[in-house]
Amino acid sequence: MENIFFDIGIIIIMASMFGILSKLIRQPLIPAYVLAGIIIGPSFLGLITNLDTIKILSEIGIAFLLFVVGLELDIKKLKDIGLVASIGGTIKTLVMFGIGYGLASYFGVFNQLEGIYIGLILAFSSTMIVIKLLADKRQIDTLHGRIIIGILLLEDFLAVLAISILHSINEFSVGFLIVSMSKGFLILLVIVFSSKFIFPELFKFVAKTPELLFLASVTMCFLFAIIFNYFGFSIAIGAFAGGVAIGNLPYNYHIMGKIKPLKDFFSTIFFASLGMELVFTSFEKIIVPTLIFLAFVLLFKPVLVMIITSLFGYKKRISFLTGISLAQISEFSLIIVAQGQILGHINNEIFSISVLLAVITIITTSYFIKYDAWLYHHFEKILSPLDKFDRKEKKLSYIPKNHRYQVILLGYDRIGYSILEAVKKLKKTGMVVDYNPDIIKKLVNRNIPCMYGDLADPEILKRLNIPHAQIVISTIPEKEDSIYLINSVKEVNKRASIFVTANRVEEALRLYDKGADYVILPHFLGGHHVSLMLEDVTHDLSKLMKNKISHISELKNRTKFGMEHPKHRASKQNP
Repeated sequence: MENIFFDIGIIIIMASMFGILSKLIRQPLIPAYVLAGIIIGPSFLGLITNLDTIKILSEIGIAFLLFVVGLELDIKKLKDIGLVASIGGTIKTLVMFGIGYGLASYFGVFNQLEGIYIGLILAFSSTMIVIKLLADKRQIDTLHGRIIIGILLLEDFLAVLAISILHSINEFSVGFLIVSMSKGFLILLVIVFSSKFIFPELFKFVAKTPELLFLASVTMCFLFAIIFNYFGFSIAIGAFAGGVAIGNLPYNYHIMGKIKPLKDFFSTIFFASLGMELVFTSFEKIIVPTLIFLAFVLLFKPVLVMIITSLFGYKKRISFLTGISLAQISEFSLIIVAQGQILGHINNEIFSISVLLAVITIITTSYFIKYDAWLYHHFEKILSPLDKFDRKEKKLSYIPKNHRYQVILLGYDRIGYSILEAVKKLKKTGMVVDYNPDIIKKLVNRNIPCMYGDLADPEILKRLNIPHAQIVISTIPEKEDSIYLINSVKEVNKRASIFVTANRVEEALRLYDKGADYVILPHFLGGHHVSLMLEDVTHDLSKLMKNKISHISELKNRTKFGMEHPKHRASKQNP
């Protein structure tokens, strides 16, 4: 027991140290955790004595992360990307599997069954890694974020199916496949029934006691994981299903707040455990196939996803962001290879290749997603042929002909809503740009000039007719994007006033130095607004009642756009 405690302590201490160092030099946290695992693992210091226990804890980390994803996920929002996620995702997986199997056969050192394993290892992308990175950048609700999640959910289903087939490959038959799929469909029906008729009343009762709400939520995670595992599916998929089952309850944001510390703790152990599994044995035998497989995952897979996404009618920027986000192998790949070892289907060399691929591609993806805007700017011209297939995003705009806009508003959610209302009162013409497709659709239905996109996209700025704008306002608190916007506007329109947004005082001062005319600090706006209102109502309480009625009306209008406080909607891009 003491050894387990010390092992966990060493992992957390080292992960914290590397995480702090990574933060100081402004690098992603995931590579830091993996590097910490490599240092304390058997390849270097060898400080961890209970690797099997750590693997179990890392599985819990995967389960909690996917449980939280299930809580956040609104399945209805995925309906618009159903085709690209289902058909496109299936095509991508089959092509990756087929070419991966072909590459394994080409080397001549892997038998047919090992080739199947390698094909599967290369075919899938990591739900856990990508979801965490998208959530950190608040891109879950973007169009490319939804496409990515849809593809990943399909891949997870296919991975679970593959694991079930490999586990019983000697007895596999069409009947076995039908039974497995029937089990999955039956469980799905149970989830739908429970979420509609059982869980609402149950959680209405337990929500009265915070401790019970927490325990009941964790119970759902473990209960569904156990049920799915009993029927031959992954505990991670079971945990995800548990999150989806209670995700439509009015307490889901509160539940997420309670579960997040557990998720962060166990997922840190998962990332560190990846590094610990890296053992440098027979390195000279695996170096060539590893490098080729690595190039296949990091280069061919993103290009394949870009082409498929474009063929379904999405612009090159969406296709590019989707592609680079899926340039890694999955945690299910490690589960598949671990099962293959247990069953005696594969050797240690394939296991070592898989772990190397996982560590390198996960670290690389962290940088791909962190610097996605920079990468897109450098590859934009090369990607131009992909725009020939653009069809989908033309529906995500309402741009009246021959109309010039005095105010350009980048980011409508929350702050942007109030700004647009003020623009209307001033009787100025305004154009809204946002990359939450739901918001754009609602604006289109109200005939409010708008388009889908974000300020990091040069094409969007070109289409906005900035030279004729009087005011350009961004409510997106990303410092680098704000600097890019300031420079782009000043280059073509020195007369325009530029408003940008920051979350921190030092960032605001930096943006002023770069030429911003005003920097919005959302955290300070509330206090400033209340102070002005107090001055206004102190001597006339009737004004307070008028403000209250006006505020209630505004809040009701905001609910039509699905607006919520950022603390409870961390997945939103715009403040």
